[in-house]
Amino acid sequence: MRLLLTGGSGFIGCNAVQFFLSKVDALLNLDRNEPAPFSHKSFWQRSDLLDKELLARQVAAFRPTHVLHLAARTDCVETTTVELGYRENTDGVSNILAAIRSCPSIQRAIITSSQYVCGPGYQPKSDDDYSPATVYGASKVLTERLTRAAQLPFSWTLIRPTNVWGPWHARYEKEFWRIAHRGWYFHPGGVPVRRAYAYVGTILDQIAKTFSLPDSLVHKKTFYVGDETDDIWKWASGFCQALHGSVPPRIPRPLLRLMGCAGDSVSFLTRRRFYIDSTRVKSMTTDYPIDMHETFKVLGRGSFSLQDGINQTTQWLFTIRGWRPPS
Repeated sequence: MRLLLTGGSGFIGCNAVQFFLSKVDALLNLDRNEPAPFSHKSFWQRSDLLDKELLARQVAAFRPTHVLHLAARTDCVETTTVELGYRENTDGVSNILAAIRSCPSIQRAIITSSQYVCGPGYQPKSDDDYSPATVYGASKVLTERLTRAAQLPFSWTLIRPTNVWGPWHARYEKEFWRIAHRGWYFHPGGVPVRRAYAYVGTILDQIAKTFSLPDSLVHKKTFYVGDETDDIWKWASGFCQALHGSVPPRIPRPLLRLMGCAGDSVSFLTRRRFYIDSTRVKSMTTDYPIDMHETFKVLGRGSFSLQDGINQTTQWLFTIRGWRPPS
């Protein structure tokens, strides 16, 4: 297998490079940013999804047999538009699809979309039934439509990662794990909040399975990838125990909403986002279940338990990031 990754310097990408290095004959990461792990730099070439000619030359020169397209803009910014702010997910996808369509060595491709093509609470009736709640989600709808219309001459699959976490996740490192490490995290009281989370090792197991299964099971198919929907208390309290040594307190929701409003005021006065505000309170209390039945039937559940993922992530924070373990 000669594996081409786009976006191999990002969070999932770093983990994907490490995962596949011992499983492939050759690997190339095309990304406009250098990878953080020094050991990955020999597999990296600077590229840009929006530079169509450069992208086509790099793909043709490498002659991949398998492609994992991860590169994208993944933040959620509601002050822009799909056309202006998310060109990597539209024009960039068109460019990578054109480059791989013209490469005769390719046998399989996986194109990465997102669970956000359907917002919280919406259960799609088919693979092309969409209801995005964010500009980012709307951009990934176009990613999927462009892929389906590309007439790729080889087996291809769309994947929709759920809330992925694990080593090298910059946002969780700043917005949750650091808070949990300091003992500042508190959890919403009341009924459980249920979401589909995904340890990065789980989705890499499922991606590898997608590459290895017969075409009849994966060609032109769309799969959510990740772990089973569950009460996020298990995930949050597990990290608090591993990082701080204690279970977080539960806060009644009316009080939590008041704290969010107070945080909004602090953010406004300081011009810096406070660690708790109304947006985060809404996120903490919103269910986002995903039906993973078809994924587990075809791709399996992966080889990692929740505790495995927590242990590996906290070990990365302690050894690579230099955080102090709880006493």
